[in-house]
Amino acid sequence: MIAQEDCEMPAFIKELGKETQPETDAHGLDAVLRTLFPKSHPHHCSTAPRKEMVIKDTFNGTVTFLPLEENDEGKYQVKKCNIYQIRLTHTKDDEWSVSILTSSPENWVADGIVYPKRTWLGNELLSKLAKWSTEEKQSEFKSTLSLISVAKYSRVYQELKQKYKEMVKVWPEVTDPEKFVYEDVAIATYLLILWEEERAEKGLSKKQSFVDLGCGNGLLVHILSNEGYPGRGIDVRRRKIWDMYGPQTHLEESAQADCKIVVKEDKWHKKSGGRRIQSNECAIRPDDSYLFPNVDWLIGNHSDELTPWLPVIAARSSYSCCYFVLPCCFFDFHGKYNRRQSQKTQYREYLDFVTEVGLECGFSVEEDCLRIPSTKRVCLIGKSRTYPPLQEDRIDKQRTQYINNRQSCTGVTSDKTVGSNQCDNCHVVNCVIDQAVELECAANETKTDGDRVWLSGFQPREKVEQVRNCAALPRDFVDDVVLTVASLLLNATQEKPWDHTLDVRLNTWNKGESLSLREVAEHLDKETLRRLKNEYGGLQTLLRNNHQVFEVLNGRVHIRDWREEKPSKRTKPEVKRRFSAEAFKTCLCWFFIHHPDGCSLTSESCPYAHGTEELRQSQIMKKKKHP
Repeated sequence: MIAQEDCEMPAFIKELGKETQPETDAHGLDAVLRTLFPKSHPHHCSTAPRKEMVIKDTFNGTVTFLPLEENDEGKYQVKKCNIYQIRLTHTKDDEWSVSILTSSPENWVADGIVYPKRTWLGNELLSKLAKWSTEEKQSEFKSTLSLISVAKYSRVYQELKQKYKEMVKVWPEVTDPEKFVYEDVAIATYLLILWEEERAEKGLSKKQSFVDLGCGNGLLVHILSNEGYPGRGIDVRRRKIWDMYGPQTHLEESAQADCKIVVKEDKWHKKSGGRRIQSNECAIRPDDSYLFPNVDWLIGNHSDELTPWLPVIAARSSYSCCYFVLPCCFFDFHGKYNRRQSQKTQYREYLDFVTEVGLECGFSVEEDCLRIPSTKRVCLIGKSRTYPPLQEDRIDKQRTQYINNRQSCTGVTSDKTVGSNQCDNCHVVNCVIDQAVELECAANETKTDGDRVWLSGFQPREKVEQVRNCAALPRDFVDDVVLTVASLLLNATQEKPWDHTLDVRLNTWNKGESLSLREVAEHLDKETLRRLKNEYGGLQTLLRNNHQVFEVLNGRVHIRDWREEKPSKRTKPEVKRRFSAEAFKTCLCWFFIHHPDGCSLTSESCPYAHGTEELRQSQIMKKKKHP
């Protein structure tokens, strides 16, 4: 119910529905009651849901937002404050204007949760509305959290975030603690709601069991286990943070060797009392030795090489086994995924491929978008089958045929770094090899004794991961490239007119010119380019690693001018602030040593040391030496 006796409403509210098309009804308005679930905020304790009435007047081009409050009788009435309206107006020809009308300043209360400041509506939201209204691009994905209750998700997420927020402060890995902790909290929240709704749907009381294949830091396993779900995580390499988890978190390290998998249970871990499973025999491989017949759900959270195998492993583990996969890096059954369609983005095409795998395995595959701080946030879920249990043998032959058909002549290679750019003779040789591989696969699939190998040529992740982000390149080599590129940019500077109104220092310090990555690469020798080609990202990665000297924007390389560095508007997390302070004056200033004009900053304001006498020992190195 909306109260009618309030006469202090904005004028634009009284105009709602006044002008309508003759053929429509007297009002011509669409009203929607929606519930807003605020995110948590450190300065605001209230996270209770808010009610809001949205009134759409299509004919007059307006959408009005009316905040509601509940009275003592349990009925809703419109609040006097925080009313606003978005209005679309035709000006002339093909020109339209968009505007935002709000309550008067004295009737607008910015709470920092649901209602922002009026200046934000005018300066930020208005420009975004204008941009969105002219974009023709349609989203390739479903709306966020379309398969679960948003209300439940918001409540559980706030609870888990509060419960596990201390993990950010003690995170021992080199990765960003805020991103990984809150991302895993969000994924765990999604799974908890999904599993709760599955139990209600199937009339189950027992909590689902799970296995996380490629569990990485193990935090997702830790959270799910803490919330009462029996499960374990398996990864080819243990992480430092594993030592921090308690006895309820079961994590297994699976190493690589040429023999069968034998899982051994070690003694209780000395540091944390946690149970650690060691396996020194083999990495996770898609074959009969890695099936999970007594597990309800398999999880693939950024599982890389195992991503397309998750539906296959789940399907062959048991008829009741389900899976949840969050694809990230693009892998096929045998190696890197090769694009086949240029009409789609690579991400969309890969999601369609993993969906296709699930369908071929006999799953009814559902897709949803998670609310996580990542660009790759689409998950695929297989929790029901499209065939009865008696048809399992027929469907399994279908799976086998599909996997073998994926082994095309240009796709199978034992070296993941090799592409498909090959000469004709190599192409013929590879076709012969691939035919032999297919015959071997067929033979392995029909074995009656021992474990089937589902696909020859599968390359599991190595236990010791190769560092290929230019960080392992020799320091002398990196320094030579940096000097070469910097000299190239500085010498490309053109004469510019003198401006006597500016400070002399601003005019004389050589900022150099910007060059494209292609132009820079053309000035490097073949041996340098060859070495860089073996690194992920190549030249661009090396230059970005040396961010003290360079700035790479939109494919162009610039000399970094530290006078133009603006302080971040967002407050840095405590961990990042601590590392920034500890790194101050622990490295020599490149510009002080190599730039012909020296450093553009004074010694007091430069974060790097102007000479060896200013050098401080890194506190981070001290901690490594004295744990």
